[in-house]
Amino acid sequence: MQVSLKGKRAFITAGGAGMGRATALAMHKLGAQVFTCDVDAEALSTLPDGITTFVSDVSNPDAVDAMFDEFLPGGLDILVNNAGIGGPTKPVEDVTNEEWRACMSVCIDSQFYCARRAVPTFRKQQHGVIINLVSAAGILGFPNRSPYVAAKWAVTGFTKTLAMELGQDNIRVNGIVPGNVNGERMERVIKAHAEAEGIDPEEVRRLYGIGVSMQCYVDPEEIADMICFLCSDYGRHVSGQIVGVDGHTETLYPRQ
Repeated sequence: MQVSLKGKRAFITAGGAGMGRATALAMHKLGAQVFTCDVDAEALSTLPDGITTFVSDVSNPDAVDAMFDEFLPGGLDILVNNAGIGGPTKPVEDVTNEEWRACMSVCIDSQFYCARRAVPTFRKQQHGVIINLVSAAGILGFPNRSPYVAAKWAVTGFTKTLAMELGQDNIRVNGIVPGNVNGERMERVIKAHAEAEGIDPEEVRRLYGIGVSMQCYVDPEEIADMICFLCSDYGRHVSGQIVGVDGHTETLYPRQ
């Protein structure tokens, strides 16, 4: 089996680091014409030549429209809604309006803004793939992370509904559950959890591992590999699925 994305045009949000960067690099290597964005201009500058980048905040609908106006006239085959933020780690009664709104804006609003622009092109050409990054938080609960969990459950519902709405036009929509992914973002989550609970970060790391059936962490490249497979012809009849690449997360909050 040789996965190829040759001739495909793909747009990936938040491609400057982590899973977004790994996906942009993987798709570029497999022959796709890749477009990506991030709020971090320096991170984008380290991507290889051949990947078109935009410094942009996808929680802003005007910024999303400006990007799509630039690359969409040339066509689009793949949309990867990867952008997200962790939101606050605190009890629900301490979450501010600003913290709630910021988490929703990046984690779910951005996916709506991008899908809304991509779908007319997908319908017209009668094909397209949307991959939404969910999270284990989008299928499980996670105490003290209510904005993030609410946003990611919304992504799960958005994914399922789009698959039903768009399937007759040969547009496939799937979600990815990454679980515990190695990298800076995971380190921030562990640190915030440790501070909230008053325990050592290494203990949090151990507990998160215990919460996974395979007791593992995964690398961003593993997420990218699954995304590329689902976007290829090998995944041509895979739609409406929430696919875990996480060693099977049983709980995000194992009790000590």
